Amino acid sequence: MAKSDFKFFFPIRVRYAETDLQGIVFNAHYLTYFDTAIYEYLRDLPFDYIEHVKHTETDFHVVKVLIEFYGPSHFDDEIEVHVRTGRIGRSSLTFLIEIYPKNSETTLAKGEVVWVNTDQKSHESSQLPEELVFKLRDKEGKI
Repeated sequence: MAKSDFKFFFPIRVRYAETDLQGIVFNAHYLTYFDTAIYEYLRDLPFDYIEHVKHTETDFHVVKVLIEFYGPSHFDDEIEVHVRTGRIGRSSLTFLIEIYPKNSETTLAKGEVVWVNTDQKSHESSQLPEELVFKLRDKEGKI
């Protein structure tokens, strides 16, 4: 995808503690970047994740994560984590994520995160909230 295909991004500045002995971001920190950007994406809709959990007794479980690396990020780099919804299922959401340096079209990483809405008592999948589906389609158009 192109950077322009995304309607949302969250800026992050790489912290020293996120780098390894090679001076680049340790790969596991990309999961934190993905997670942080997804929550900010939901907040931007707006969708209150915490209220969803409290009132529905369901919660989202991560069932799949894929990351492809194309270039390094270093301490103090300003990066942009772009997020969009790629697929809406009955109980699942697929988020597509790409990371770019600030003010650049060079892709540093791409990823996919799949969430399943799950009943917290039965641990079975549960239908996505209509409010969330409506807001995602309103933001992203046809998915």
